[in-house]
Amino acid sequence: MTQSTLIIGPIHHPRTVERLVVGKATSDGAGVRLTRVLAQSLQRRLDPFLMLDAFGSHNPEDYIAGFPDHPHRGFETITYMIAGRMRHRDSAGHEGLLENGGVQWMTAGRGVIHSEIPQQEEGVMEGFQLWLNLPARDKMTAPWYRDFAAAELPHFVTDAGVAATVIAGESHGVTGAVTRAATAPLYLDLHLPAGACFAQPLPAEHNAFVYVYRGEIGIAGSPVSAQHLAILANDAQADGVVIEAATDAKVLLIAGRPLNEPIAQYGPFVMNTEQEIYQTLNDFRDGRLA
Repeated sequence: MTQSTLIIGPIHHPRTVERLVVGKATSDGAGVRLTRVLAQSLQRRLDPFLMLDAFGSHNPEDYIAGFPDHPHRGFETITYMIAGRMRHRDSAGHEGLLENGGVQWMTAGRGVIHSEIPQQEEGVMEGFQLWLNLPARDKMTAPWYRDFAAAELPHFVTDAGVAATVIAGESHGVTGAVTRAATAPLYLDLHLPAGACFAQPLPAEHNAFVYVYRGEIGIAGSPVSAQHLAILANDAQADGVVIEAATDAKVLLIAGRPLNEPIAQYGPFVMNTEQEIYQTLNDFRDGRLA
């Protein structure tokens, strides 16, 4: 569903770029090649976000084995499929087919075991997986799952020709597919024609970053090229961000309210204390996780 945009007020004090991050090539699952853009070392700085992986290849050998059964506890995963087809199945009885432009949102909560297996043997597979932390009070909540086809995601186009998909949060009067009270995530996919600008209000206390996956943009005079993540500076006076496209560009704009809670992570488990991690490992070993 595409809407025309509402006019919002100007950004008076735009955020600047604190630093640029280049992801590291790695593999996960059964050998799926990907780039870890937001790694464990940035979890504190970009709280409530725990990880961002970017995957994309024309070579089936890079993705065909997918992600066989594996566990999670204590956070949410948001998978955004730019191109390709992948099937999700989990221990809570959920199943869904993620296709071009679709989103899969899974709350692991107290525990889930799931698989994500490609449903193609050739062609491009490209997308992103974002991990969003849960507050301590919600870490043992019941698992939840929802997939959204591309046509179900809210879209709008600005007067400058910027096409926006609102996966989470709110932008220009358009509410996203998912909202979360505790972390208030904003997740936008923005396609900007060369020379266009996009302004987005952001609460000063929220952590925010921009990931460029096509083209080049500028933020407050700082150039950001493809495959770079720009951490936006936290400034008490800042009221938003302005993105300017130096070329045709595609970017993710992601922001959220920090939880400011301890983070204890062991692989696919994210809790608040080491003792909770030990308990999680015991639950998984004894078949009590899911």
